[in-house]
Amino acid sequence: MSDNRVVQGRMVTPLSLAELIEDDDVMDAEAIEEADRQCPDCGGDVLEVVYMPGVTELVTGRKCQDCDWAETERD
Repeated sequence: MSDNRVVQGRMVTPLSLAELIEDDDVMDAEAIEEADRQCPDCGGDVLEVVYMPGVTELVTGRKCQDCDWAETERD
């Protein structure tokens, strides 16, 4: 899988995708993966990235490639 993907018409890296989901800076992010689901808002493809917004937190974030929908799952 490629590290970069297109989200809402712009190329994103794992770090920039995590920052889009978090709406803030993040420390680190793993590779972007395809989520096994479709967007509940528009039916588009959903991407998933695991990232660290801080040193003590690990978050799984999901973001639609076509619209503003996003969600997070915090450990």
